[in-house]
Amino acid sequence: MANQLESKTFALNDDNVVVVIGSGAGGGTLANELAQKGINVVVLEAGALHTQADFKTDEWDSFQLLSWLDKRTSSGSWRVARDFPNLPAWICKTVGGTTTHWAGASLRFQEHEFKARSIYGMVSGANLLDWPISLRDLTPYYERAEKKMGVTRTNGLPGLPGNNNFKVMSAGAKKLGYKDCNTGHMAINSTIHDGRSHCYQRGFCFQGCRFGAKWSTLYTEIPQAHATGRMELRPQSHVIRIEHDSEGKVTAVLYHDAQGKLQRQRARIVAIAGNAIETPRLLLNSASNMYAQGLANSSDQVGRNYMRHTTGTVYGVFEQPVEMFKGTTMAGIIEDEAHHAPQRGFAGGYHLETIALGLPFYAAFWNPGAWGPQFTAAMDTYAHTAGMWIVGEDMPRATNRITLNHQVQDQYGIPVANVHFDDHPNDIAMRTHAYQQASAVYDAAGARRTYRSPPFPSTHNLGTARMSVRPQDGVCNAYGQTHDIPNLFISDGSQFTTGASENPTLTIVSLAIRQADYIAEQMGQRHI
Repeated sequence: MANQLESKTFALNDDNVVVVIGSGAGGGTLANELAQKGINVVVLEAGALHTQADFKTDEWDSFQLLSWLDKRTSSGSWRVARDFPNLPAWICKTVGGTTTHWAGASLRFQEHEFKARSIYGMVSGANLLDWPISLRDLTPYYERAEKKMGVTRTNGLPGLPGNNNFKVMSAGAKKLGYKDCNTGHMAINSTIHDGRSHCYQRGFCFQGCRFGAKWSTLYTEIPQAHATGRMELRPQSHVIRIEHDSEGKVTAVLYHDAQGKLQRQRARIVAIAGNAIETPRLLLNSASNMYAQGLANSSDQVGRNYMRHTTGTVYGVFEQPVEMFKGTTMAGIIEDEAHHAPQRGFAGGYHLETIALGLPFYAAFWNPGAWGPQFTAAMDTYAHTAGMWIVGEDMPRATNRITLNHQVQDQYGIPVANVHFDDHPNDIAMRTHAYQQASAVYDAAGARRTYRSPPFPSTHNLGTARMSVRPQDGVCNAYGQTHDIPNLFISDGSQFTTGASENPTLTIVSLAIRQADYIAEQMGQRHI
């Protein structure tokens, strides 16, 4: 695939191209959708181009291969800042972005989650806002995304089989009276689909699917875009700055290429899909005399309202072997707690999802820094252990934010991102409730004991350049178009107004499809 993607090129001074920064769920999808419409696209990806054969079943080797390991710093009261100060969030640096390193869960947001401010009301200490779009607005794009991604339990595609990890969850859920426990809506082929293999249930697949059964822009959107002759992929292109003209419109992107040479790509439109940490970092680092606070930041909202989902993990140890690592990583889900029921003591809801970690990662994240009899007992019973992960809606807070740490620089001399996060009381109340319910599920299934693990670096990074109706409340409009600069777009999870209780990838893809339609329309009318 690498050789096949090297042929198409556009000139550095071609100011009619759309430059997409990032090639993951948002950037890769947007690039393909635009290319299919006959629009020329240059994709700048900081990571290298790999093939499926490069994916590794060893979690540590895979981590080194796919992860964004450039230095970061962190602050705040969250435990992650203590346990993983230079890895506060887990994102990828590779063509395909986080779609190479994800579980595949593809859930639609619920109607009430688009109206959090209206439905939840004033939540003290939270910066809640309604989305400028509704579920009705996004539904046709959810449908297109589900077809594109081959999401199970949609469009006649069967669900994946349940492994032992799911069977344990299902047994406990039924005894507790939960009604909505299943093997999930997964962007993992349950049958041969889109020219890709079905899932072989080999396990250890969180960090890349060697068979291509799990949807990834690496081997779907990017090759499809390339086949149009309208897209050039430039891997190992580390963007450092976006330039603009005297009228304030963006005109070019500065980046270091694979050889470390500084390049300038002219652009008609720039779309940033660098994840909710690198996207605000780039906007802030592109400050100028005209945009003293950073690009698209007249509202002072760039970098603010960082969300990562309310998370935590519960493990149950059983008499008989479970071997959670066999089969898909997220093999089951309980959806009964995903509604808004303030009588539980918190706003919003959460999902309980099976999770499977290999023994090295299990040891690292079980209770970072722990040692002693309880730790060794947990490791000794690994094969008998089932795992369940909490995914809940956390509250946006203006003080939870990405800023530039001018005291620490990356390999290109650019200030690194500092990630600051404090749990909101609502987050803590939700996590406490979820811990209790997840433990109860395992107890009901016959667990000998249960363990609760603290949140670890999240792959769900959201909200640092959010959508808003009013420019003063956010960074971009309902199409991800920044309020301040009409030819600058946000194309990743940064644009989320709130985080909802669902895994974000399906929504990111749906928004990218919708954004492509809008960009094509605006370009056709010469508005941008």
